[in-house]
Amino acid sequence: MEPLSDDLQENLDRMIVESLETGCVWGLKDADENWALVGSTDNDTIDVIPFWSNQQFAQALCNGEWDIYTPVAIEMEEFLDDWLPGMHADVLMVGVNWTADLEGQEMEPLDLLEEFESELD
Repeated sequence: MEPLSDDLQENLDRMIVESLETGCVWGLKDADENWALVGSTDNDTIDVIPFWSNQQFAQALCNGEWDIYTPVAIEMEEFLDDWLPGMHADVLMVGVNWTADLEGQEMEPLDLLEEFESELD
């Protein structure tokens, strides 16, 4: 599988296409059922939940202080109908296909929802 790019738009496009093809996105959960959260680089008061388009990209972060996490699949319907609107309501951002160095795009959940809906139309 081709690694993630330094181009954030390319990684976003890949997230949309690959997630729709496989029918899921991947997040990281710890043994206590908590999802991985990190502070936003853009806003000190907002947290980001990162998601990936495949298990290998998510697994790449599960080392060092992140070795407490395990990749978990979230069905697309649940992600689009529940997760993204819920994250918007909770004032959380979405991390899109971050690299193993935690580098990548942060998006407003409803903006990501729009990107998926555009692809589905």
